[in-house]
Amino acid sequence: MALTLHAAIGAVVALLFWTVLGLCISQRIFPSALRLPVAPALGWAVHSAVALPIFMVLGFSALGVAALAAIAATPAVAASKLRFDDQSRHQRIPSWAYLVAAVLALAPALAVAPEHVGDAVVVAKPIYDHAKIAIIDAMTRLGLAPANPFFGEFGERGRLAYYYLWYFSAAQLAVVLRLTGWEADIALTWFSAFSSLTLMMGLALWFARRSAALWVLLFAATGSLRFVLWALFGGERLDGMLDYATGFAGWLFNSAWVPQHLMSASCAVIAVLLISRLVAQRSALLFLTLVLVVVAGFESSVWIGGITFPLSALIACPILMWRIGPSERGRLALTLAATALLSIVLAAPLLLDQLALVEQRGGGLPVIVQHFGVLGTWFKDPLRRILDLPAYWLVLLPVEFPATYVAGSISLTTFLAARRLEPERRRAAVVLAAQAGAGLVISWLLVSTLAENNDLGLRAVLPSAVIFIVFAAAGLSTWLQEGRRLAAGAVLAGLLLGFPDAAQIIYGNVIDRPAQPGAAFAQTPQMWEAVRRHSEPDERVGNNPLYLADMTPWPVNLSWALLSNRSSCFAGRELVLPYVPLTPAEREEIDALFVRVFGGNGGENDVREMALRFGCRVVVVTAQDPLWRRDPFAASALYRLVETAPDRWRIYRAVAAEPAISR
Repeated sequence: MALTLHAAIGAVVALLFWTVLGLCISQRIFPSALRLPVAPALGWAVHSAVALPIFMVLGFSALGVAALAAIAATPAVAASKLRFDDQSRHQRIPSWAYLVAAVLALAPALAVAPEHVGDAVVVAKPIYDHAKIAIIDAMTRLGLAPANPFFGEFGERGRLAYYYLWYFSAAQLAVVLRLTGWEADIALTWFSAFSSLTLMMGLALWFARRSAALWVLLFAATGSLRFVLWALFGGERLDGMLDYATGFAGWLFNSAWVPQHLMSASCAVIAVLLISRLVAQRSALLFLTLVLVVVAGFESSVWIGGITFPLSALIACPILMWRIGPSERGRLALTLAATALLSIVLAAPLLLDQLALVEQRGGGLPVIVQHFGVLGTWFKDPLRRILDLPAYWLVLLPVEFPATYVAGSISLTTFLAARRLEPERRRAAVVLAAQAGAGLVISWLLVSTLAENNDLGLRAVLPSAVIFIVFAAAGLSTWLQEGRRLAAGAVLAGLLLGFPDAAQIIYGNVIDRPAQPGAAFAQTPQMWEAVRRHSEPDERVGNNPLYLADMTPWPVNLSWALLSNRSSCFAGRELVLPYVPLTPAEREEIDALFVRVFGGNGGENDVREMALRFGCRVVVVTAQDPLWRRDPFAASALYRLVETAPDRWRIYRAVAAEPAISR
């Protein structure tokens, strides 16, 4: 199981290294108030985007990671001497605010950590979305380009068609600090949350005053209005009024469930800030930094970095062009065009993999025009579809972001309309407004079709959520200072309405654990250690894709994903769906075969398929599997029993010839 101490060491190392590296860059680009707050996310983005192609070419190893870190850190340490002589006290985030941010970032990190309860080990609900820890282990075990740990026909290595930069950076921590993939994931989840908080605090302070940093932390620690509505109206009436919650949520929820998308949102915000800096600053460092941040955003989330950011930039850049002199427009246009071209070149490997995934899956366009569903069962089609369009703006956004949507929108509009900002901050406010608006419109009208969830609609809103937190905090700080009691009181009321759901989220992440087979899960590390003894690092193993399915809200092969450190010959429908280029018919056929076998209804032909077609070199059967008492592997000539633990598990190894890596 993951050890909290090891994860904490990884988090501290990540924070120190990427902050120092980012500070070396930010102090040459950003105004003094932003230099330190933006440094962690900026350092992560630049380093990760540079390191990935280097290790693709030179090979991925602990020595290589340490050497590159030393090469980057040595000059960065020498150059990163944060100077406060050009900063007044009111331009700095107070030290206690950083400490509170570090504590708040524990809420998502602890949601990924295991909890020992007697002889059982239980987990929180967000661990479902962290089954991708298998990607981290695959990188540390097999190097780059990353093998697909979820499926590989004929036992082949497979190609991971996914935006995996976040997991690559976790793999760097794992390989150099000798962490497990699970421990590295916990560490990077904390870092992602903390760096996002410092970025928001820095921006709020830059636009308002020192007290805005505190308000950022409070606004970030808010949730939906659904909890209050449920208490007032009951679950049945709430379902009648609103469609069920799908994960369209704010910072606190997403920081635990999808830290890779949160990191991409930080990159998107930093990227538009860098674009606004291009107007007044000519610098090769600024240009290269922008390119690398854009690449890091795309390689961490195609939905945010590959769709939301480019569309928001298409809005923001013409506005900036219009606001500058004609003589400067040509230079800015050429710089932006060069940025786009170089970003595409650097991101080409992941981009081509994504395009190949779309082509191999079939089934039409990956993104279609379709509005976001808002209203519940009380409203019947076609009236519901018509009312959903305005309800997105008038109902859904106020419900999901009660503390920040209205307050942040009004505050941002006020800052832009008052014309009291100097040109630098005004340009930044303009591009941030364009990004916030673009994110909301994309979630409103575009739907992704590659998985069963509308991942584009759920994730495109994240940069908007971050920006609304910034301006809600900046606005409240300003209105309190100016004595605007009515405006400040309304914002504080929205803040209070967001706290009950936030308390429920934090309680679920940190304390509450739903009923699950924790005792059986606690025994699986020994089982997977035995599996590793009988398998080579590049071999695929087979186990029940529904093994301990009650550990998570939706059935996922969690024990394998977190603890096996081996690739699976079929990790289960939920994991294969987003990461493997199979058509729906192929996916359902293979899933039915594995479920049939481990459900105790498989025959010799099914066992042959597992051994030869799917390359299951090792198979593990547990006492919890329905086939335990009618085990087809025991009678098969294709497998031999190599180890058993009475009443717990059996491990079989294939004795057939190595499967051909061809079709």
